[in-house]
Amino acid sequence: MIEAERRLLANALMDFSNQRFVLLSEACIPLFNFSTIYAYLMNSTQSYIEAYDKDSPVGRGRYNEKMSPHITIDQWRKGSQWFEMDRELALEVVSDQFYFPLFQSYCANACYSDEHYLPTFVTMKFTPKNSNRTLTWVDWSRAGIHPVTYLRPLVTVEFLKALRHGSQCEYNGQSSNICYLFARKFSTDSLIRLLTFAPK
Repeated sequence: MIEAERRLLANALMDFSNQRFVLLSEACIPLFNFSTIYAYLMNSTQSYIEAYDKDSPVGRGRYNEKMSPHITIDQWRKGSQWFEMDRELALEVVSDQFYFPLFQSYCANACYSDEHYLPTFVTMKFTPKNSNRTLTWVDWSRAGIHPVTYLRPLVTVEFLKALRHGSQCEYNGQSSNICYLFARKFSTDSLIRLLTFAPK
């Protein structure tokens, strides 16, 4: 998965006009129009890679001691794979020939590298340039290995407004209620309803 993400970044970096890079899935939707999202990203002073220390089987429990001393358990991080980063950080990710091989060798099976490589790498090397949050809202309130999938009846104007402005975070050193630019997971049958509500 990480190799695929690095290849996507490498190809996108070949276009020198690309300055910001966002990983999304087919189940993601934008929460704002293009101009709002573009201005938010282009004016941001940080990248958006979620990283946190989770002392549990799905956090520190996935750490492999063979990564030491280059990556210690205290440096091990977990986070969402749905990232956003600037060109400088993207170049660092695709050119990393030290930490990436460690993940290739020692993060396998029950260790999901897409949830650990970027959070760990960025926290170790680029903490000041990272906001330490994701721009993609996901509902993990139900227990399980997958987040909630929103079907057509669950999509309402009120729900979308809550996603747009229902949180508090920091943006360029200031408090903001625009914390998420995207959301997932939305089923394909919700598309017509989303398009109907988009202008509202």
